[in-house]
Amino acid sequence: SSTSFFPSPSCSRSKPRFYFIALPALFKQELQDTEAEEGGTATLRCELTKPKAPVEWRKGDVTLYPGLKYEMRQQGCAAELVIHDLELDDS
Repeated sequence: SSTSFFPSPSCSRSKPRFYFIALPALFKQELQDTEAEEGGTATLRCELTKPKAPVEWRKGDVTLYPGLKYEMRQQGCAAELVIHDLELDDS
């Protein structure tokens, strides 16, 4: 006996599907060391391979949030962290 392969009615009605795999955002330019005076302001900047990629800033294990101390900016592929009123603990 021989076996035949054929599409079932449900297969013939299904539409083709396309799957997109999102590429991860990578660092095009990593953070550089920055020198600033105590009480002043420092800006840390990085550049990503994807525009408007979500960025989370951390100091060690602590996630930073915008406020009087920290300001986050993002335009296109560039992301910046501005640290105001610098203290020794910010190094």
